[in-house]
Amino acid sequence: MTTSTQIHPTAIVNSAARLDAGVVVEPYAIIDADVEIGADSVIGSHTRIADGARLGREVKVHHGAIVGTVPQDLKFGGEKTLLRVGDRTVIREYATLNRGTLARGETRVGADCLLMAYTHVAHDCLLGDRVIMANAVQLGGHVTIGDWAIMGGGVVVHQFSMIGEHVLVGGGFRVTQDVPPYAIVGGYPCRVVSVNKIGLERRGFSEEQVTTLSRAFRILFRSKLNHTQALEKLRDEKLDSSEIRHLLEFIASSKRGVMRA
Repeated sequence: MTTSTQIHPTAIVNSAARLDAGVVVEPYAIIDADVEIGADSVIGSHTRIADGARLGREVKVHHGAIVGTVPQDLKFGGEKTLLRVGDRTVIREYATLNRGTLARGETRVGADCLLMAYTHVAHDCLLGDRVIMANAVQLGGHVTIGDWAIMGGGVVVHQFSMIGEHVLVGGGFRVTQDVPPYAIVGGYPCRVVSVNKIGLERRGFSEEQVTTLSRAFRILFRSKLNHTQALEKLRDEKLDSSEIRHLLEFIASSKRGVMRA
């Protein structure tokens, strides 16, 4: 149940900021004028919520996090852009999230995400729903991450990279190419290890779906076939599903090249 907004006396909240019912602002937080915060959100102590931030309902921003500050991009000219954070997302201590540039106009983090301590979401990144970034994950600008992806601690992601849905990136690795949906990746250099079998099963994928994806992965990422030959092999083996079609669409849209095994 929503209640009246609670603002600690030491917090600095611009009178033009829009705070919905039930928002709690803890000691020494700073909230700028062009900010919107949804109902029942909690803004932790010593945080900064900067101009352009748009936070959904029940968002939790923990101590020392910096949300919505200007991009670390030399081309940025002070234009009006946004940072959007979806409902129920949790931003842990000392995370930093920058707003967008004219390239996209916004940085966007989906609903029900968990961004752990010291994570960085750079300008123009697009994160889907239920994304988990463990401690100290660092995203370059323009990175796209699909729903349900999990990034292990200390992962760094090159700018403009795409990471597909239901991906698991092992801790401490460096992502410099696009990561196909449904994959586990890791190693030096980072490579496709396997289908994210356990993650998919936990999210309700059937045994048949997972098995079909595993067969497709062997052809696409572990064989020595080129792209055309791999597609022919998939047709020959009658491997077709909505997941495989999505996987092929992702590969076709890649501009940085897709990670292989």
